[in-house]
Amino acid sequence: MNIKSQKDFFSGLMFMVVGVAFAWGASTYTVGNGARMGPGYFPLVLGVLLGILGGVITFKALVVETVDGDKIGSFAWKPLFFIIMANLVFGAALGGLPSIGLPSLGLIVAIFLLTFIAANAGDEFNFKEVTILAIILAVMSYAAFILLLKLQFPVWPAFIQA
Repeated sequence: MNIKSQKDFFSGLMFMVVGVAFAWGASTYTVGNGARMGPGYFPLVLGVLLGILGGVITFKALVVETVDGDKIGSFAWKPLFFIIMANLVFGAALGGLPSIGLPSLGLIVAIFLLTFIAANAGDEFNFKEVTILAIILAVMSYAAFILLLKLQFPVWPAFIQA
């Protein structure tokens, strides 16, 4: 077996693994049928489609010649760290961490923290652009989740709301 594109081969394998996991997870739910779908119908169909897509991509990686073999580059640790850290900080800021005494900082502060931390994952950081993006995300999130969906969670830190 000669892999002609490492990127396509491993991304195809990833799709197949995720597809099998979704389909396997859906097997514990009632699937139903097309007219009356159960809770397992969508993850099962999604898993099957991901598996098929992964199989096609993997097959293509073994058959279609590429210029340089599409080698996999070095692992990007910096973006991985900042994106995961941004999500963890967002969750902690939004809900708080009572075990260590961190109160909920609210939606707006959490979005600003998420945006500023995630922006460090790139090669360049422009404070003005990131601030504008954070403001737009905060306003749109407030409109969508608080005004339109009427979700009940803190918007501002507790010490500001009181």
